[in-house]
Amino acid sequence: MKLISNKEFGGERPLYCERNLRLENVTIHAGESALKETAAIEAVGCRFEGKYPFWCCDGFTMRDCLFTEGARAALWYSRNLLMEDTLVEAPKMFREMQDLKLRRVRIPNAAETLWGCRNVELEDVEIQKGDYLFMHSSDIRVKGLELQGNYSFQYCRNVEIRNSVLHTKDAFWETENVTVYDSEIDGEYLGWYSKNLRLVNCRIGGTQPLCYADGLVLENCTFAPDADLAFEYSAVNADIRGSVTSVKNPRSGRIVAGSYGEIILDGNIKAPGDCIIEVR
Repeated sequence: MKLISNKEFGGERPLYCERNLRLENVTIHAGESALKETAAIEAVGCRFEGKYPFWCCDGFTMRDCLFTEGARAALWYSRNLLMEDTLVEAPKMFREMQDLKLRRVRIPNAAETLWGCRNVELEDVEIQKGDYLFMHSSDIRVKGLELQGNYSFQYCRNVEIRNSVLHTKDAFWETENVTVYDSEIDGEYLGWYSKNLRLVNCRIGGTQPLCYADGLVLENCTFAPDADLAFEYSAVNADIRGSVTSVKNPRSGRIVAGSYGEIILDGNIKAPGDCIIEVR
């Protein structure tokens, strides 16, 4: 493997089409597409400042690196990425990618990040300003995610999330086959229009959660006081510990909770309108 260490590059395509290359303490200054169309790249302790450095790459590992804000849209149309212990300050990262693993990565400005990606693993990742995170992505496994950002996981398929804290409104809209374990989800309008959304040992906060859902399952979950007007027009099977502020017009299924502040069943309920609502 070719080694480049303690060097600086700039301009357009300085390392274009390189193969089997290890970068140590290398800085990529302003410019475009520094490592486009590459394969088998290792980057350790490197700094990326220019736009689009890793497009159309196959097989690359990054450790202890920094992507500054100028390195926006840095990783698109690539595959087989392992990124560890890295700070990503640039927005619009990870688009149309497959087979990527992020471990101990911080992304403080994650606008429009992880779009159209497939086969993604996140472990101990911290994301802020993450609006529209994971839009139209699939086959996602997450553990230890701390997320601040709205409209996350919209239109996703086949997602498993564990031991995470998600502060995000409009999360999981029109998703299919999503399971969340042992997590906190705080944000209004959770899970609308979802199919086969399953929440296990989760705490749910925010107004009007889990409406218009089909195949919705809750196991041993708790609701915050502001999680009101829940389950409108949903087909649901829910086991809730403690109180629910209000339930409104669930379509079908069964809901069991410790108590209810209010149960609203009015003329707007949709057929079959036969949901069983019980007190434990």
